[in-house]
Amino acid sequence: MNRKTLVLPAVIGLLAPVLAACGGSDDGGRAGGAITVGTTDSYTASKEAPAPLDPAYAYDAGSWNLLRQTLQTLMTMPRGGGEPVPEAAKECGFTDSGNERYECTLRDGLKFASGDAITATDVKYSIDRVLGIKASTGVSGLLSTVDTIETQGYKKVIFHLRTPDATFPYKLATPVAGIVHPEEYPRDKLRTGFKVDGSGPYTLRAEVKGDTIAKAVFTKNDRYTGQLTPKNNSIELRPFADADAMGAALDKGDIDLMTRTMTPAQVEKLSSATTGDVKLTATPGLEIRYLGFNTEAPVVRDKAVRQAMAQIIDRGQLASTVYGEMAEPLFSLVPANITGHSNAFFNKYGAPSADKARQILSKAGVTTPVRLTLNYTTDHYGSGTKKEFEVLKTQLDRSGLFKVEIKGTKWTDFRADGLDGKYAVYGLGWFPDFPDADNFLAPFLDEGNFLALPYVNSAIRDDLIPQSRREADRLIASDSIEEIQNIVADDVPVLPLWQGKQYVAARDDIQGVEWALDSSSNLQLWELSRGVSG
Repeated sequence: MNRKTLVLPAVIGLLAPVLAACGGSDDGGRAGGAITVGTTDSYTASKEAPAPLDPAYAYDAGSWNLLRQTLQTLMTMPRGGGEPVPEAAKECGFTDSGNERYECTLRDGLKFASGDAITATDVKYSIDRVLGIKASTGVSGLLSTVDTIETQGYKKVIFHLRTPDATFPYKLATPVAGIVHPEEYPRDKLRTGFKVDGSGPYTLRAEVKGDTIAKAVFTKNDRYTGQLTPKNNSIELRPFADADAMGAALDKGDIDLMTRTMTPAQVEKLSSATTGDVKLTATPGLEIRYLGFNTEAPVVRDKAVRQAMAQIIDRGQLASTVYGEMAEPLFSLVPANITGHSNAFFNKYGAPSADKARQILSKAGVTTPVRLTLNYTTDHYGSGTKKEFEVLKTQLDRSGLFKVEIKGTKWTDFRADGLDGKYAVYGLGWFPDFPDADNFLAPFLDEGNFLALPYVNSAIRDDLIPQSRREADRLIASDSIEEIQNIVADDVPVLPLWQGKQYVAARDDIQGVEWALDSSSNLQLWELSRGVSG
């Protein structure tokens, strides 16, 4: 088969496959062995991040992609997007008119991979445990609306919420709500290391070198009962130090498929090639990149400094220079294809302008040039990150209003230092937990947020976020959502930069590639199978 780029429709909930099969086989990995998948995500246990695969702690896309294969949740996102559907549950729904009482009934025959039966008590234990541990990563914030959990018999679980939360079904579809075995996961402390005991479609065996996973082997769980239908018996996920090494492995045939994160050069090469046995698939993506601010740090405490940066940075030039077609400028925390999105930053600041930025700083009495350091992680978001921060430095320095240094740090230290407030300005990416505007706002702005930001806006926390969560119809919630975006554009506790597309490259005997990633960049390894090379 010729190499080709195939783009799926960029509408959440309306995804449809457009990739023709190159032959077919339903025996998954049986005929040709395990399907091997490459990634540049790394999985390391450290003093700062001791429990990378504990759902009470894990809160990054890489770790969640391991947990999604192995832990079962009450709800799951359907294959092509849309609203969550029951997974470990047989049925779930709100049983009141105010979206404050949510009830689930478990499927018959649910078992952990060990063979032990799963009951409503196990579900309650799992979520109570997350809320009780309240890990520093902020992942428990996803379940912050839970007040109490009630069980009735072996199968019924009832969630009583503190406030209305129409997005709660989405949260029950994320790994933080994964059902864990009470005998393997202590109630009041994290489970360190790389073992996972769940009831998902696969079991996990991690091959570890030092404190890092060298290979994650997924084997079909024959005791799994749920919504998903694994199309293979085994998957091997192999982390690589960088995208070039991953691409070389694909070219050599050492792996069958590679995904996040590819380089712009790789995407361009595969897009333009007309021969070969590797095909490139493009799918809609909701990944965003942004700058976070410690608003208590002296250098950026005055919001005029943050506003001036928003006025100077040229997102279009940044995205095109570093990422080419893989990214587009973003003018809000909420991506362009999510209900409630508005171009709040463009509406406030318009085109990049050093003159307007100078006026902002002068009016606030800020002495220029403002000296600051932009911090980024060297090993988590791909090789383009350093170049991205070099471009940001150039843009800010060129204005004459800033004198910028950039500093790169390994992810394990970078994440911990950011949570500890050691950076005034730092760059991060966000892969949504679920495709709703709430998940691009609350994790940054609500109490116990993902960034541990000191920024507090009472209107957002006390009124607008709760107000938006009352509305099951997300179009009706848009007014509150847009108001939050306008406040963020004015206060600039975070500064959105760009929104990304996502790509998968695979050998042409691998089927289901168009479903390998959903819009939130979640790996769906159960969709892959081995067919016949075309």
